[in-house]
Amino acid sequence: MKKLTTLLLTLVLLSLVSTSVTHAKGDEFGDVVKAIERFYHVKHKGLPFLAKAGIKTATVAARIAGGTKRRIAEAGSVKVAYFENQQFRSTDGFNSFKAMMNSMLAQTWSPLIQTVAPRDGEQTYIYLREAGTKYNVLVISLGQSEGSVIQVTLSPQSLAALMKDP
Repeated sequence: MKKLTTLLLTLVLLSLVSTSVTHAKGDEFGDVVKAIERFYHVKHKGLPFLAKAGIKTATVAARIAGGTKRRIAEAGSVKVAYFENQQFRSTDGFNSFKAMMNSMLAQTWSPLIQTVAPRDGEQTYIYLREAGTKYNVLVISLGQSEGSVIQVTLSPQSLAALMKDP
């Protein structure tokens, strides 16, 4: 779980243009984070100011480097919320959480990947939706004591490149 979370966060942090952890009205990202907090009785954390500044610096460097790095840097935005040292246990179980997520996101998001490993206590959900000429990808990854919710806006070319070689 730590490797997956670290990989996802590193990929997102190094490759995208801007970050936000605000919860606008009608924003499913904020709704998902709040739903996780209510379901598991946990609290999320956002990225500190210096991390946001580091993302901006990495984006500028990627644009200057050109090539594939430039294309990924210009892809879109990212929103990140993470959970550390929390207990993701519920009396309702994994199936209730999965059903809640699917019903909450069903109108605007399409499920792409959904995996649950009850023995390891790990869950991963990836949703996709069109956002004009780009795509939004929502990744929910929960382990026994840590988790993350990441929403990324990608161009079709960047999404195809990431699907070929994550």
